[in-house]
Amino acid sequence: MKNIKVIIPAYNEEKAIINVIKEIPEIVTEVIVVDNNSTDQTSKVAKEAGATVLFESRKGYGYACLKGLEYIKNSEDNVDIVVFLDGDYSDYPEELIKIVDPILNQNIDFVIGARVKKLRENGSMTPQQVFGNWLATFLMKLFFNANFSDLGPFRAIKYEKLVALQMEDKTYGWTVEMQLKALKQKLNYTEIPVRYKNRIGVSKVSGTVKGTVMAGVKIIGWILKYTFKK
Repeated sequence: MKNIKVIIPAYNEEKAIINVIKEIPEIVTEVIVVDNNSTDQTSKVAKEAGATVLFESRKGYGYACLKGLEYIKNSEDNVDIVVFLDGDYSDYPEELIKIVDPILNQNIDFVIGARVKKLRENGSMTPQQVFGNWLATFLMKLFFNANFSDLGPFRAIKYEKLVALQMEDKTYGWTVEMQLKALKQKLNYTEIPVRYKNRIGVSKVSGTVKGTVMAGVKIIGWILKYTFKK
């Protein structure tokens, strides 16, 4: 059996995190929740639900993900697959089975859970999110001949391939950085359509003007950086 770890960055998700953890399939060997300096009971709820809880005081999605990877690196486990999943219950954790299947059975390196329109609940993605995803994936198609349709945070990757990517983004650019580096290193990748629902609580990124603008700047910045590196 493969050793599958899940990393969940979480900031003030006390109302949602228990639902996420409880619905993660049993094939997962460890659920790692990284509390990104929450002011609520996220850590307490996550720990009571059976997750390993880490703390990262520096706010930023990338910071939280990197903390989770540092923990895995320092553990003695021989990890095969790492899955990234948001803590807001907008994804369907049970679909993790679908996300890891291409890695387990088709020797795919990297899988994105694509939030396709027909499977999205009304209002689950803001117009700026939809546009941002379209623009980013269009540019990746234009410059790198990529076949991505989404920057979905629900994703799985072989651990050794993830380590080789040498991820570095600390905030909003984490997802697109991973996809760009996967393209550069010629990883085998695919997308799996997944359902997507309205999250519990307010998004820290798309729910604010500042978050939306900063995310857009970071995403376009990474794409341009890799375009000129060609």
